[in-house]
Amino acid sequence: VQLQASGGGLVQTGGSLSLSCAASGFIFDDYAIGWFRQAPGKEREALSCISNSVGTRYYLEAVEGRFTTSRDNAKSTAYLQMNNLKPDDTAVYYCAALLASCDFSVGVLGSWGQGTLVTVSS
Repeated sequence: VQLQASGGGLVQTGGSLSLSCAASGFIFDDYAIGWFRQAPGKEREALSCISNSVGTRYYLEAVEGRFTTSRDNAKSTAYLQMNNLKPDDTAVYYCAALLASCDFSVGVLGSWGQGTLVTVSS
């Protein structure tokens, strides 16, 4: 099981970035995909989730309206479009396949990947 997030970088406040999550080693269509982030000195937090079938989406309040998650099952890839970025969005971003739809409390499939660093300058 592998999920690798990519697309991070340095962006100014108000800018945009698009992250990708390439998955392999499992049946991508069977799992909801969650996006998470971990800022320096803080715990990892769940940002968003997209379900496997009907595409139901969930967003953390802090990012709702600015971040959009999507998926392409044919490519086994999920995406996180991030707009109007703020310095507080600076973190390492991860993606993961969720064991129980968009229930973050149940856990994720496999282990965490390396993540991709997003830095938002003020």
